[in-house]
Amino acid sequence: MVKLFDTHAHLDASQYDEDRDEMIARAKEAGVELIVNIGFDRQTIPTTMALAEKYDWIYAAVGWHPVESIHMQEGDLEWIESLCSHPKVVAIGEIGLDYHWDTSPKDIQHQVFREQIRLAKKVNKPIIIHNRDAHQDIVRILQEEGAEEVGGIMHCFSGSWETAKQCLDMNFYISFGGPITFKNARVPKEVLKNVPLDRLLIETDCPYLTPHPYRGKRNESAYVSLVAESAAQIKEISLEELATITMQNGKKCFRIM
Repeated sequence: MVKLFDTHAHLDASQYDEDRDEMIARAKEAGVELIVNIGFDRQTIPTTMALAEKYDWIYAAVGWHPVESIHMQEGDLEWIESLCSHPKVVAIGEIGLDYHWDTSPKDIQHQVFREQIRLAKKVNKPIIIHNRDAHQDIVRILQEEGAEEVGGIMHCFSGSWETAKQCLDMNFYISFGGPITFKNARVPKEVLKNVPLDRLLIETDCPYLTPHPYRGKRNESAYVSLVAESAAQIKEISLEELATITMQNGKKCFRIM
């Protein structure tokens, strides 16, 4: 069985309240050896930390999601900074910009994004980028803030190859999830085909973005195997090679020994 790294999951989501331990066990049975779970606001950061402390093969990223940026209060950035000294916290994220959901004004999103990039540089952690309909502003802010100093991951990448190249030039890995298994997902498949193997990652973003053939149902970490199979086909390499490379890349990015 191949060994897989799900680099982006939300295992603490309410969708798993009835069977969380069983769902995590299924991931292990499917060959998932490492997971980074994402805490992105006042509610999910504590539950993410609890999961990382319960399972030795689950790690944590902590940050403030752009959709939630309007709710960030004084002291929250210091709280995130304090958690970065925990041995299981491997990144700051997910952070970035979201122009799809009209919940946080753009100027507040920009401010919170910049503050967290600066924090990542201060604590020397990679960043995990959430980008929805904000490609130009994401790239501009990353460049202006010198984000290449820490690098990180473009989570569930949905942009063009031109945008991907700009991110690669800034020391970022490009990560793909369930959408690459969809028949009509022409652009992400083309981008994946062009991404260098040493900059490629896979993820689920579970419980969201469920891959084919389970699209429309709840996603779970075990399904990263379906993402891996599609990615291997697109790259025209074996599943074993794809799994080995993305495992090595994930460990290098998150500095997991």
